[in-house]
Amino acid sequence: MRGIIGGLIAALIAAAPLAAQTPHTLASPLFGAMPPPNIQADGALQLERDRAPGWSLAEHRRLERLLASVQPQRKGVVDAYVVSIALDSDPVFAREAREAGRVLSRRYDALGRTIVLAGPAGSGQSELPRGSPDNIAAVFARVAEVMDSREDVLVVYTSSHGAPFGIVYSDGDSGYGAVSPSWLWTTLGELHISNRLLILSACFSGVFVPMLSSDTTAIITAASSDRTSFGCVSENDWTFFGDAMINHALRKSQSLASAFDEARTMVGGWESQGRLIPSNPQIEIGANVQSWLGPLERRMPPAPTQPVGRPAVEALGEATRNNH
Repeated sequence: MRGIIGGLIAALIAAAPLAAQTPHTLASPLFGAMPPPNIQADGALQLERDRAPGWSLAEHRRLERLLASVQPQRKGVVDAYVVSIALDSDPVFAREAREAGRVLSRRYDALGRTIVLAGPAGSGQSELPRGSPDNIAAVFARVAEVMDSREDVLVVYTSSHGAPFGIVYSDGDSGYGAVSPSWLWTTLGELHISNRLLILSACFSGVFVPMLSSDTTAIITAASSDRTSFGCVSENDWTFFGDAMINHALRKSQSLASAFDEARTMVGGWESQGRLIPSNPQIEIGANVQSWLGPLERRMPPAPTQPVGRPAVEALGEATRNNH
């Protein structure tokens, strides 16, 4: 009997590690050739290098504090949760994302429900977590925890470089990655966030429109899927689209569609002045968006606010020379 029991115990011990393992179905990207960029973006692959342990702990604490500060929704009120993200560490994107968070928070009554992810806006360190794919996923998950997905809305603003496969994450010489339409669609779907306003400022950002469009989604992009946008020079305070859409049009008490029309006209004028290939900004507003957008727009502050920072058009010479 003792031998039988011993054999059973040995078998259970041998089987336990196998039962606890997560099976590997894909080869590690660290071995062999890296997957192509579009596949990396679909998985929101993020690579970090040369991060000191202290930096990693500080980044964790920055994110933890920010997530803990998000207030829960108010029952019976359409609450907006604003997430403004600079995925690239060039200061222009950080400055734009910070001000976009302020403008959108005021416009959509999101005080206490606004999260900004961005690197330094100038010299020194950032007090905010970076706009990395991992941080973005954590922020979306936190918003899903505290919102009522039946009545509330996620408002996302992104500012970064773009590519035909998605929006690029780049933090100096240390952080690399990208997010694709497939990743964003899958992530928001898994979190059951269906009411959403997505304003994506990046080259080729129109690539997000087909997959992310839905009856309850409003999506606006700085460019069509085959065009670049302009003004992303490190010294700038704004990109062309960010200046037009955030710094001018959305500061006014006008509808989202009217704000887009104003921004598109303004950007088109600057591009014509610089003899640039038009970026062709995109908009798609779902059939049922008004169910959440209407209540938010009825609560907009009636008085406009004044634009801030250096106008993007002043950097037209740099944009023309760099063609981006």
